[in-house]
Amino acid sequence: MNAPLLPDATHAPAAQRLAAVAARAVEPRKPITVSQWADLHFVLSSKSSAEPGRWRTDRNPPLREPMDCMSARSSVKDVTAMFPIQFGKSEIARTTLGYVMDHAPAPVMVCLPGEVSMLKWVNQKLNPMIEDVPVVSRALVSTASRDASNTRTFKDFAGGQLYMEHAGSPQRLKQTSVRHLIVDELDEFAGSLTTGDDPVDMLEGRTSAFPGNYKRLFISTPGLLGVSRTHAKYLKSDRRRYHVPCPHCGHRQPLEWSGLHWDRTPEGVVTHAWYVCQDCGAMIDEHHKTAMIAAGQWVPENPEAKTRGYHINCLYYQLGLGPRWADLAEMWIAAQSDPARLKTFVNDRLAEPWEDPAMRAVKHNLIADRAEAYPLRTAPEGVLAITAGVDTQDNRLAVHVVGWGRGMSAWTIDYIELPGDPAEEAVWTALTDLLNRPIQHVRGGLLRVEAVAIDAGGHRTEAVKAFVRRRVVHRPMAIFGAVPNNAPVLSRPKAQDVTWSGRTDKRGVMIWHVGTVAIKHMLFSRLSTDADKDQQARLVHFSDELPHEFYTGLVSETYNPAKNRFEKRRGARNEPLDTWGYAYAAAHHPELRLHRRTKADWDAAEARVIDSAEVATGADGVNRSTVAHTESSDSDHDDDIFAPIPMR
Repeated sequence: MNAPLLPDATHAPAAQRLAAVAARAVEPRKPITVSQWADLHFVLSSKSSAEPGRWRTDRNPPLREPMDCMSARSSVKDVTAMFPIQFGKSEIARTTLGYVMDHAPAPVMVCLPGEVSMLKWVNQKLNPMIEDVPVVSRALVSTASRDASNTRTFKDFAGGQLYMEHAGSPQRLKQTSVRHLIVDELDEFAGSLTTGDDPVDMLEGRTSAFPGNYKRLFISTPGLLGVSRTHAKYLKSDRRRYHVPCPHCGHRQPLEWSGLHWDRTPEGVVTHAWYVCQDCGAMIDEHHKTAMIAAGQWVPENPEAKTRGYHINCLYYQLGLGPRWADLAEMWIAAQSDPARLKTFVNDRLAEPWEDPAMRAVKHNLIADRAEAYPLRTAPEGVLAITAGVDTQDNRLAVHVVGWGRGMSAWTIDYIELPGDPAEEAVWTALTDLLNRPIQHVRGGLLRVEAVAIDAGGHRTEAVKAFVRRRVVHRPMAIFGAVPNNAPVLSRPKAQDVTWSGRTDKRGVMIWHVGTVAIKHMLFSRLSTDADKDQQARLVHFSDELPHEFYTGLVSETYNPAKNRFEKRRGARNEPLDTWGYAYAAAHHPELRLHRRTKADWDAAEARVIDSAEVATGADGVNRSTVAHTESSDSDHDDDIFAPIPMR
């Protein structure tokens, strides 16, 4: 029997290496956190960082807790980080991704709002991490560009797969199951996809195959108040803010923009900025900031919530990693005269949602409190003409009847939603009856709806055109919202029908384009100024019989100065707002032009109201306006707007 082979000196190193490899293969992974992993392995690239080199979480302590929430041993599943720019949002995402690929392998998806932003993230964030972090590079199955396991938007790594996706296409958000979801620039996601689906809901569904151990990270600066997805998620979270101790009294507090003060030269240059303690009122110079942040901690405002939410602002920039307090003060001062720049500062530096200052006085509850005691379907004192706006939905028609008076003062006379598919005739019959029904004036006569604008957008365009062609109501208009932001209230109409010979039918249906941006600016400015006026001086009036939902819909949109567009608040229905705008556009019909009426025109209209009331009420005091009327065509009596209208 041969003696066993014993490793000699020449074989010992190889044997030791083999044993070490085998030991590592069976050794359990040490339970480290994301921040610990980052301190050991992560490297900042010169391509994407002002301070390239080895990562140190202590350089920016507020990032540690959000990072560690994404650790394998953490019980937290959903994290929302509402951070300012240049604060390390992308580093939270990248360290989490590197940690998953190297230490806790599993399927992971990184999603950006669009293809352009996705490719930028790949080139500026992902590729430098693969090049500069050896453990991430070694985790990849292949780094060959021609290998199917290593493409620009897909990486195969040991124990998992990386999917780079964007939310511009519903197909990219389907048929993928992942345990880790990282969403960057959440507020830039579209409100809905071409299929009508919500992209964020579709993304969250990608983790449903891992109900017990999924992780989801949403990071972004916020956008518009009421529209911002990030802010909405933050409000539902435990709402953590970073509290730091005052160097003078020790009182812990979050740093808020209102606490920053500064001195300026006569030329407007900020020479010194300091923070005032909320408790002792002491002046805190910026050189204390590093120690204050190092001693700070995240404090929840809503500790009962299941999800984590983190909010911090630009006052926490570490020295050398962002603008100084004096620089931020100068940015704030320079932005005061420019709404777009002010919005950018509020969103990007304060990490707060933007609210148009004109909208701060336009709250649905404040408007509801100004409601007046007049019944619906009755024209109050001051109403001298009536128009209507109709919004078309797949299962209903929303109708807003508005009365107009001197100076284009407006009264909502009726708001109703008629159920029924506009592709069928029944709902149009109900609309015809509603619009042709005379409206009682408070003085005794009857008014009719002089023009109606009907939204032809959406899925029922041809049904709207067919209704307008029949002309069974007075001055029907098929309208679309104008694309240009500076479009006039009512553009010149364009004929849509053609004759049998292919020529334009000038007597066919016409399409009018409505400048919705201009109309909403006008309405909100009037609602804002009405807040300080008494009832007689107000320009926009509402009945106390209108439901609560009407007022929430009326202010359901907020202005985005960066896009020069109004954007709908999430979850709100904006039909009351849209239909008011359509009724306003109908008042600009070239046969009416209520906005161009002179004092003499309004005086004549008021005289006709008085005359019609006297005719309608005889000596016996009986109102005869609903009993007798003279048969006449619309073309012969366009000016006789107070005559009773026969039902058609």
